[in-house]
Amino acid sequence: MPGWRSQWRLVLLNSLTCGLEICVAAGITYVPPLLLEAGVEEQYMTMVLGIGPVLGLIFIPVIGSASDHCNSSYGRRRPFIWLLSLGVLLALLIIPHADLLAAYFTWGGRTLEVAFLILGVGLLDFCGQVCFTPLEALLSDLYHDEEDCNQAFAMFSFMVSLGGCVGYLLPALDWSRGLLSVYLGGQAECLFFMLILIFVTSVLITMKVSEEPSCAGVAALEPGPLLEAGRCGVPRSCCYLLKCKLRLLKSGPLLCLLRTCWSMTPAIYRSYCHVPRVMRQLCVAQLCSWMAVMSFMLFYTDFVGEGLYEGVPSAAPGTASRQRYDDGIRMGSLGLFLQCATSTVFSLLMSRLVRHFGSRRVYMSSMVSFTISALVICMSKSVVLVTVMSALTGFAYATLQTLPYTLTCHYHKEMEVYMPKNKIKNLLKNGIVIKQDSITHLTAVDEEGGLAHKLGGTNGHAFFSQDGSDYYPPPHGQNGSSHSATGPEQDEPEGYEKRGVGLDFAILDSTFLLSQVFPTLFMGMIVQFTKSVTAYMASSAIFGIIAIYLANHIIFDQKDLKS
Repeated sequence: MPGWRSQWRLVLLNSLTCGLEICVAAGITYVPPLLLEAGVEEQYMTMVLGIGPVLGLIFIPVIGSASDHCNSSYGRRRPFIWLLSLGVLLALLIIPHADLLAAYFTWGGRTLEVAFLILGVGLLDFCGQVCFTPLEALLSDLYHDEEDCNQAFAMFSFMVSLGGCVGYLLPALDWSRGLLSVYLGGQAECLFFMLILIFVTSVLITMKVSEEPSCAGVAALEPGPLLEAGRCGVPRSCCYLLKCKLRLLKSGPLLCLLRTCWSMTPAIYRSYCHVPRVMRQLCVAQLCSWMAVMSFMLFYTDFVGEGLYEGVPSAAPGTASRQRYDDGIRMGSLGLFLQCATSTVFSLLMSRLVRHFGSRRVYMSSMVSFTISALVICMSKSVVLVTVMSALTGFAYATLQTLPYTLTCHYHKEMEVYMPKNKIKNLLKNGIVIKQDSITHLTAVDEEGGLAHKLGGTNGHAFFSQDGSDYYPPPHGQNGSSHSATGPEQDEPEGYEKRGVGLDFAILDSTFLLSQVFPTLFMGMIVQFTKSVTAYMASSAIFGIIAIYLANHIIFDQKDLKS
């Protein structure tokens, strides 16, 4: 397609990405006041906000890998997107109407209202965060080439940043004076009604544009059952239709989702224990990078309110200390908005930056600029300079939303290079068992025998050491075939060879969720120990320094495999 049509299709395809980010950003921003008004104490409120990330850590690997193996007639990814979107929609309905839902149960009272609020918050955060994984996998399925993949995930990052900008702005607007707010019943009801409209529209657009190929529709209409129908006591046509209906029912989206998740769960978590080297190094660097960025984003507004403006959050409303804190919170929100705006700009430029400078330089420069910005924020007392530095951190945010996913697509495109089979073989030579570690078993299937001749093995089978320096001839049986002493079923852990991109995207998204859990657990204790909110930004800078070191070990191309 022409350039503008391709870009417009990417915008429509990522509309659900934008809608999800709008709902998550606006909902999570507006939810803490609702919890406090309902009587939830502040320390428990932070625990409620951690429910979604913790549940995501448990279920993201199941959903990511199950979407790789789903054979629904609606496609592999869309059944999971539909179900998680339904959870987001249900949460948007529960949160503003928790008091009305509690009123239906006379025995509940205030406690039941809080329970409904907690249910809505956990459902919104969990479904909203987890739904990004099948959306990322859907992009990878539709765009295979490296250049197209870069553009697709650059647009993905752009729509996430744009959704964050809109999501932060919507709660700041005063909806209570409009006619819609009067009709619906208040500020919260009006805001969440707008979110529902935006979200439903974005879901319908993405589902219409995605056009995911069907995996089971063709198999259900094969003429095979016609040949078997004569053996039963019903007419052939009836038997054929019955089998077709049973197959279609079996491949329905919800049944396929539940069946795949249940059957794949043990293998999925075994695959988590056997992550290839390239993904392991990428995920470690990604985790530390996200911890630096999330430590900044989660506590930046509190740092500005208490550190720069010297306000007191626990002061009585109307006092000078409380007024300074509220002014600092608004200025901190402006800084986060500018961060999202900067991330939006860099998302549009990301594919060009990668094309001109390479993935390594872009990734490293983004983390270096973030670390320098965090250090300047720690040492400066100027509100203007701190706000400018906070805007510059958007470069790192856009990079972390784009490059790790394009690198993962690149790894899966050339799996034989980046994800070789690591095995431990027992070789039989002259009656002596020899153990050789890290041996690659290359099986060549070439009708003309050219590749087998080059490798020098019979029947196309040969053993090489991992660095390619030594050759070990395979042991032969009586029929001249090659056999391993350990047996083919024990060559490698199940799921290591046939990894799906959805599973590795789930691992990357797990690092994002972990980066939210760790700061919320330990940052409060660090601030209490140091007696200063500057520890927030100092911790972010320290994580940034570690992330720079770890990012230097990421495998960006084949040259890095030799180091």
